[in-house]
Amino acid sequence: MSTSVAAQIGPILPWLDLFGIAVFAATGALAATRHQQTIVTATFFALITGVGGGTVRDLLIGAPVFWVHDATVASLCLGMSAIVWITPQHWWSDRTFAWLDALGLAAYAAFGAAKSLGYGIPPVPAAVMGVVTACVGGIIRDVLAGEPSILMRPELYVTAAALTASVYVVLSLLGLPPYAAGLLAAAAGFGLRAAAIVWKLGLPAYRGGQ
Repeated sequence: MSTSVAAQIGPILPWLDLFGIAVFAATGALAATRHQQTIVTATFFALITGVGGGTVRDLLIGAPVFWVHDATVASLCLGMSAIVWITPQHWWSDRTFAWLDALGLAAYAAFGAAKSLGYGIPPVPAAVMGVVTACVGGIIRDVLAGEPSILMRPELYVTAAALTASVYVVLSLLGLPPYAAGLLAAAAGFGLRAAAIVWKLGLPAYRGGQ
């Protein structure tokens, strides 16, 4: 990792990244188990959901694909799949799934924006990369599971990722240390997503110009 990337990411954000990966991997495994799939399918879902967004981000910003060069990431995804597989199903309700997904969304969006800035990506595309990091894995998960994609739901989801990534970029440009910017940005995005879960908040749908 270059000096500029390490400086932009700081010591805290990598832990936020691993947390996001673990949470998304759990949601991937849960999507498979809720459809009564095998342990192999659950493991595949955990891996593809955990690394999907980060893989697309790294390919777009010209970075080495992170999990290919770090055995910890794949091991973490496999471990989360095993935890979901051996724990009682009633531990993993739809509400638990939604809250886990919200935590992963906020953590991953902040890290994605930070890494992109570290690779010299301009502020606006860097914020977009934060959204890609946070959302693409979940989109792949939903498509493979045959469920409506998060992109097709009116609830505030992608908007929460965009808020997280944008707040991180703005705070970083204002000179805040990466750990402070990351935690504040993740808190903002999680707060918006939490409000959407509790109060069913969503953006207005297109009405055909009526």
